Amino acid sequence: MSSVALLLGALLWLALAYRVWGRHVAKRLVEPDDGRAPPSETQADGVDFYPSAPPLLFGHHFSSIAGAGPIIGPVIAVAVFGWGGTLAWILLGVVFIGAVHDYLSLMLSVRNGARSTADVAADVVGRRARTLFLVFVWLTLVLIIAVFADAVTKTVLSEPQIVIPTLGLIPLAMVFGVLVNKLRWPLVPATLGAAALGALLFWAGFQWPLDFGGGDAARWTWIALFLVYAVLAASIPVWILLQPRDYLSSWILFGGMGLGILGVLVGRPELDVPAFQTAYSEGSGPIWPMLFILVACGAVSGFHTLVASGTTARQLRRESDALPVAFGSMLAEAALAVLVLVCMAAGVSAAGLDGGALAGLVQQKGPIGAFGVGYGGVTAPLVGAGVGKVVGVVMVNAFVLTTLDTSVRLARFATVELFGKRVPLLRNRWLASALVVGLAAGLLVSGSSTAIWPVFGAANQLMAALALIVITAWLLSRGKPALYTLLPCAFMLVTTVAALGWQAWNAFGGAQINWPIGVSCVVLLGLALFLAADSFGALRALRRSRAASPGT
Repeated sequence: MSSVALLLGALLWLALAYRVWGRHVAKRLVEPDDGRAPPSETQADGVDFYPSAPPLLFGHHFSSIAGAGPIIGPVIAVAVFGWGGTLAWILLGVVFIGAVHDYLSLMLSVRNGARSTADVAADVVGRRARTLFLVFVWLTLVLIIAVFADAVTKTVLSEPQIVIPTLGLIPLAMVFGVLVNKLRWPLVPATLGAAALGALLFWAGFQWPLDFGGGDAARWTWIALFLVYAVLAASIPVWILLQPRDYLSSWILFGGMGLGILGVLVGRPELDVPAFQTAYSEGSGPIWPMLFILVACGAVSGFHTLVASGTTARQLRRESDALPVAFGSMLAEAALAVLVLVCMAAGVSAAGLDGGALAGLVQQKGPIGAFGVGYGGVTAPLVGAGVGKVVGVVMVNAFVLTTLDTSVRLARFATVELFGKRVPLLRNRWLASALVVGLAAGLLVSGSSTAIWPVFGAANQLMAALALIVITAWLLSRGKPALYTLLPCAFMLVTTVAALGWQAWNAFGGAQINWPIGVSCVVLLGLALFLAADSFGALRALRRSRAASPGT
């Protein structure tokens, strides 16, 4: 099959989905009102609550939700199951589940004073649901911080050319934030100037690659550096570093996506991977539910509800901006996932490697390294395979770092919600940030984060199912139709439980018991059952109440 036809057809589908389905969902379920003052104005504090221009907020939100997820997930899924089922899940899942989940998560928070999804759960489901949801979110974020700090460190150590652009982007973003947000420089010329300086940093990275070796001393030094950076980024006002860094990072990804799409159109590589296959060992599992867990961020991700109700809701300038910021960002993430799929299904063979050996390539180089090879193959007609490979790795690395600093800020919010009343000291944003980063550092020292990573996809999708339950209850309480979210919620809950059950069975049933994975699966299964029981009980009560009330 032609990679050009696949890519252009997918992009057309996503564009139509925004214009038709996105606008329908907004009008039918939310009815945005720009006359209603948003939390960014009513609670403005100059630190977390700060009204932001739509392009800046889109850049922040997109960078925060994207991370490495829409790259790593499709890479593994294509290698394991082929491109057919992976493509179908991305295109259908993102339109009818993921984008709806993201948009309604944002509006749920905005209409409730920028409260988190977990906090709103106390009103529409019950206090126990709030506590369980918060504990789950808090633990998951600590895991994310540990894993992504390790991931960005490994990338810096393995690709010396990206050290200068990775570190140089931080002070560049801070200067950009001051110029645009405080000195009121026009956004377009400021962006063009920052892009020019970013290109200069990229050139400098090629000229002076900084190789620190691969020993433990270098690894732990970089991990400490990135964790300290994360505390700083999560604690200072959002407009100084987090928002402008995410905005500038989004342009790195848009530029990389544009280069990749142009490479496909010029080179026209053919798909060299079967549409359906099982390339890994039997441990890869059945296509359902495991494909739907592997491809998380490109189709639906529970992490997005944390970003939407954590940082984005506190910066939304008016309600009509929510559709392009949240719904649009999720569709853009799906476009990235489709490009990754093409890079793996066609770019690897274009780079001179056997597309049939894709599974071995992923096992040998890891998902990020394999993506670099595929992206280099796709962009070879434009810049050469070697330069293309480095561009692809820079794309991934920039977004791993955005996920890291956003996760620490979100974990800070969750820490205050969980412990702030009992431990007033933890209301201090610096201490709250340091606490979660310290726990993540402990996970890295113990090595547990690596052992538990296979469960993260299921945990992430479970969070999406739980968020959809809360959103469904909120819609019912407002007299709105709930099938838009109830059906996706049921599908995600059943899929997640099945995936966790399969992983638990493998963890405990093998020749060697994998205790970290097995115990984690059992804990998550218990959490899912408790929350599902509470939530569906609340939904039934809401439906009875609505049926008994005339005129609803």
